Formats: sequence, structure tokens, C-alpha cells
Amino acid sequence: DPTDSNSYNHSSGGITVYDSLGVSHIQVSYFVKGANPNEWTVRNYVDGQPAGNPTPVTFDNSGKLTAPADGKVSLGTFTPTTGAGVLNMTLDINGSTQYGEKFALRNTQQDGYAAGKLNEITVSETGVVYARYSNGADKPLGQVALTTFNNPQGLESKGNNLWVDTFSSGTPRTGMPDTSNLGKIQAGSLEASTVDLTEQLVNMITAQRNFQANAQMITTQDQITQTVINIR
Repeated sequence: DPTDSNSYNHSSGGITVYDSLGVSHIQVSYFVKGANPNEWTVRNYVDGQPAGNPTPVTFDNSGKLTAPADGKVSLGTFTPTTGAGVLNMTLDINGSTQYGEKFALRNTQQDGYAAGKLNEITVSETGVVYARYSNGADKPLGQVALTTFNNPQGLESKGNNLWVDTFSSGTPRTGMPDTSNLGKIQAGSLEASTVDLTEQLVNMITAQRNFQANAQMITTQDQITQTVINIR
């Protein structure tokens, strides 16, 4: 009985779990000592309601977990009142030990998430496209592939930055980034050779005008000098 502290020896405390709608629920495990010093019974509750059957847990003489053999405790099925899908949860208690110390939880993790919004789309160096959400969840969306040739100089230009393979370039080799001779993906960056042609054309015209202006100043200075010489 969760309301009677005399009916169990230890409690895990509340662990937050989430249903399919991202609504949080509280799961608690209660540990009851058996007749054998190395035997326990684990009873689980979700939102105050029993979840799954009582599970025997056994440790050996060195304090290592021996049962359940796979270290998994099933919580059975739990139907939330939120309208979400049925929860089928499993506790992984591998790594649990029984020593002559006070009961304590060293680490707890869960693989559910609260409801979240899409924050950004990112691409890793290995080309995996991720959707990153405000709740901390990352979801892989796809994989970017790279293609290279034995002789890139042998590619034939078709204009508009389009190229086709030729006998000289060899056949294309496609694979994941950062494997074999393929490079890495750097998201949000341009290659050093990739420039804005319009911007560069404006810069060239500006440089040409500056050169013409400087040349005109030199010509004017030369004319003034010649005039002074003639006066003398």
C-alpha cells in the first residue's frame, strides 16, 4: 500500500514518464524485503494505480543482480486518462546492487519526452539531417550522400554550375560523408571557391573606377608640372 510506509522497505521516489501526447505521469517503484535476505519484491505504480504484476528481484552473495535474468521489470499496460495511447513500459534495473549501504538511486533515465516544438533543422558532419525540438529530442530525418570521381578534372561543364561525368572522370562513387575519400559536411557554410558573382562584378567595376580616377589625377599633376616648367 503506497499510503502505508510500513508496507514496504524502500521507494524509488517519483520518476516522470510521458504518454503519446507528451503528458507527464509519475511512476514509483516500491521494494519489499522477502524472507530470504537476498530476495525482494518490486511493486510498481503509475499515477497511484498498480502497474504490472509484483516482480521478484534476487541478488547473489556478492550483491549482484541475478533475477530477473535480463534485468527487465515489466509494468504491463497503463491506459492514461488523457486520451493518449496505451503505455507499455519496462524498467531496466541492470546495474542494481545490494550492499550494506543506505538505499539510493544513483542514476535514472527515461526515453520519453514532453510535448515540444521544432526549433531547427541541422546537418551533422556525417550528413545526418536532424530535427531538433524544444523538449531536447532529436529526430533523424534523412542522410545526405556525397559523390566523388577518380579524376574530378575530367568532368564536363554544362554551364550553370552543372557537370557531367565523362570517360576521363571515371564513374561516380557515392557514399556517406567522412568515409573513404569523401569529406565532411559543414552546415551553413559556403565553399571558399563559391562566390556571389554579382557582388564580385560590382567590386571589379569599383576597382576599375578607382584606377581610372587615380590615373586621371596623375595626368592632371603631370600637366601642372609641365605648365610650371614652361613658365620658367
